[in-house]
Amino acid sequence: MVSPLTPRQLFEKLVSFPTVSRDGNLDLIDWVEEYLTGFGIHCARVWNPVRSKASLYAHAGPWAPGGVMLSGHTDVVPVDGQDWSSDPWELTERNGRLYGRGACDMKGFDALALWALVEARTRDVARPLQLALSYDEELGCLAAPALIAAMARADLPKAAAVIVGEPSMLQVVTGHKGNIGFEIRLKGHEVHSSMQHKGVSAVMEAGRLIQWANDVNDLNRARPPAGDDGLFDPPWTTAHVGEIAGGTAQNITAADCRMGLDYRCVPSDSLEACRAALMAEVARVEAGMKAIRPETGIAVDETFSVPALAPETDGAAEALARRLTGDNATHVVSYATEAGQFQEGGFSTVVCGPGDIAQAHQPDEYITLDQFRQGEAFMARLLDHLKE
Repeated sequence: MVSPLTPRQLFEKLVSFPTVSRDGNLDLIDWVEEYLTGFGIHCARVWNPVRSKASLYAHAGPWAPGGVMLSGHTDVVPVDGQDWSSDPWELTERNGRLYGRGACDMKGFDALALWALVEARTRDVARPLQLALSYDEELGCLAAPALIAAMARADLPKAAAVIVGEPSMLQVVTGHKGNIGFEIRLKGHEVHSSMQHKGVSAVMEAGRLIQWANDVNDLNRARPPAGDDGLFDPPWTTAHVGEIAGGTAQNITAADCRMGLDYRCVPSDSLEACRAALMAEVARVEAGMKAIRPETGIAVDETFSVPALAPETDGAAEALARRLTGDNATHVVSYATEAGQFQEGGFSTVVCGPGDIAQAHQPDEYITLDQFRQGEAFMARLLDHLKE
């Protein structure tokens, strides 16, 4: 049998894998699977369609329902163009902080979860501890639904609570916004810009959609928050365009334009309603384009859809996380996580993990030593809970 690694050693190993979403995660998954199976822990992979990436789930302890599942993702965002003070793929300690890509988001939690899983295997736990590691979370939480479905098909004993370890400073987060994203491609018709009334500029038509998104934000901002909406910052649904590209020259009406648009929805607004509102506006803009040149048009592809995490009434996950942390305050976040997907899959779920989300995706990303040690203490208390 292999010797157990410390949480710090596991952390160092995970950071050493450059698992940027665009590249893949199989080296990390290979290592994790070999490490866990060395302790007799049941593991299984869930592949992407081309088998270039994989999620992994694992089970330690009695083969029975009622345990706890720890959920993390293996992918990280790129470091391209960022000014790092040290190697982003080497965990580096400076001034009470541990630096590295994914140190905060979220390989610190993943390392602690691996440590706890091996501890659960070697201790006499009465209820199981499970682990779910996904890929492509940073691209829109793309892999979690297939992972959740695969665990159900495999009759993995169902956990009573899921803890998604995104960085929350170990505060118990019971709600987050839903998120839905689109790629929009506009096909215009080129003419000399002096005769633009005879052509269709894909860029200028895209501008109508951008202005519509601005109007949506203004209207939502002015609307009084409903129910739990007031807990969020901001307490309204936002529409955002972060990328746009198109056109060939200043004196030619643009033949094409591509843009991305996403919503972050408060609980009172459904993803379905947001999608329908966008498609209605796309149809309106497209009709105006086609009235000038019938061959023009707009194509819309939905790139991701992540359900909101809704606060639960008497939720098992919330009760457990509050017991382990002592945090009894109310916390919600405006970013999306896989927690809403686990909740949609029938699990009681919260977000609770070490580190500050403000450090995620930054150059010199870090987690403080104190937060990492608090995370280890959290896992130790969880193991004690599973022995009861």
